[in-house]
Amino acid sequence: MESLMSVTILPGQGELAHDEQHTRPHGWRRWLYATNHKDIGTLYLWFSLGMFMAGGVLALFIRLELFQPGLQFFYPELYNQFVTVHGLVMVFGAIMPAFVGFANWMIPLQIGASDMAFARMNNFSFWLLPPAAVLLLAAFSTGGGASASGWTLYPPLSLQMGAGMDLTIFAIHLMGASSIMGAINIITTILNMRAPGMGLMKMPMFCWTWLITAYLLIAVMPVLACAVTMLLTDRHFGTTFFNAAGGGDPIMYQHIFWFFGHPEVYIMILPGFGMISHIIPAFARKPLFGYASMVYATAAIAIVSFIVWAHHMFTTGMPVTAQLFFMYATMLVAVPTGVKVFNWIATMWNGSLTLETPMLFAIGFIWVFTIGGLSGLLLAVVPIDIQVHDTYYVVAHFHYVLVAGSLFCLFAGFYYWVPKWTGHMYNEWRGKFHFWNSLIWVNVTFFPMHFLGLAGMPRRYADYATQFTDFHMLTSVGAFLFGLTQAYWLFAVVLPTVRGGEKAAAKPWDGAEGLEWTVPSPAPFHTFETPPLVK
Repeated sequence: MESLMSVTILPGQGELAHDEQHTRPHGWRRWLYATNHKDIGTLYLWFSLGMFMAGGVLALFIRLELFQPGLQFFYPELYNQFVTVHGLVMVFGAIMPAFVGFANWMIPLQIGASDMAFARMNNFSFWLLPPAAVLLLAAFSTGGGASASGWTLYPPLSLQMGAGMDLTIFAIHLMGASSIMGAINIITTILNMRAPGMGLMKMPMFCWTWLITAYLLIAVMPVLACAVTMLLTDRHFGTTFFNAAGGGDPIMYQHIFWFFGHPEVYIMILPGFGMISHIIPAFARKPLFGYASMVYATAAIAIVSFIVWAHHMFTTGMPVTAQLFFMYATMLVAVPTGVKVFNWIATMWNGSLTLETPMLFAIGFIWVFTIGGLSGLLLAVVPIDIQVHDTYYVVAHFHYVLVAGSLFCLFAGFYYWVPKWTGHMYNEWRGKFHFWNSLIWVNVTFFPMHFLGLAGMPRRYADYATQFTDFHMLTSVGAFLFGLTQAYWLFAVVLPTVRGGEKAAAKPWDGAEGLEWTVPSPAPFHTFETPPLVK
């Protein structure tokens, strides 16, 4: 569909779009008061990279403790603080802001808009994040330490934590407000600022996946805000929403949290689906197979995500009828997801494939994400889930979806669009070295966790029985090598590409389609002041 789109640059458009004579802010003011979508996108990306590194260090602390049985370095309380903050940092500080950074950079370029709809609100939504990150990480310095209740913050444990729990709640509120404002901005931009001639069904897939994701964010972030606010009032104001002694119900928290939590899983993967839907056609040199079905499948995934939340709760004693409903509803998600995987493979079929780094990460993503999806299908089956609930099997499943899924999408998108951002080509050999090491070590890290879970190893334990030692040692070695690979990526790929390198053409990839490739590399500060005409 996209490859059939032709672009007419209106008279004077070239001069206007690429005119850098406008007053352009410099120094710290450029970033503090940024209203240009590219600058704000860059801020989001650097922030998410910093949080990714912080969350990665916490993950390595966890793996260091688990390298051998017995307590080696950390008390169980501190270990569980690492587990909790690692999860929150990666979800709210790394993955989500990274996708918003891509949205800020690429959506206006892809739809021919001059900027995001609400430029000042865009600035404000970003600057809520650094204080939230400070609150989240500063929780370690409070008297009782950070929250140790797991990233899900289940009561009654979360009601018994120290002041670090309150800082965590405030951090979640700030990050949630940022997400809601960003989502409103994205929806308004996509619906109102598309170039003339670009109907909804001519829109790039990345814009479609983000439009649907933004509606999910608006629907579920207030639900999370309600859940943590009720926790806060239970802790300090005498309410008993989740306190059984006062007539409350801790299981109610799980229902509220997972009504947010399961759509959140798709919030962290749908924009990645959009990226892969650009990269595979570009390097297969074919139009995306089944564009319309991809749009409908994305919408179907989003809709079904609202009716599957209690598959996280099969062990809470729900009636068999409810178990059956949530089991079959969860299995239903596999249908539109399978449509996407089929369409990506069909796009590659008989294409003129070349295996540059973005394409390698896209193909690697399809493989490892399919593994994560299949283990998720097994977890949907009630008898299996009851056996492996809260074991390392679950840890393996969601890390395959989020690390090998979301993170591989982000890497693919980085390599695909970084020439447009920086004006420089990355070093292809280093990119491929990063890919192969990431692919190998992510599997060495997380695949053995399936066997640990099937053998009965519970998660969130700082110590374990001796029979689990070999797999834990293998997993820890894989985690450290995966972490070193990402450090290599930062210092050998990202920083050299940002600072300089081979000059990038306006369209560095032969098969790439879309309005973003009609402007020079790097993209000028002001683009599409006169909208292009899409035919």
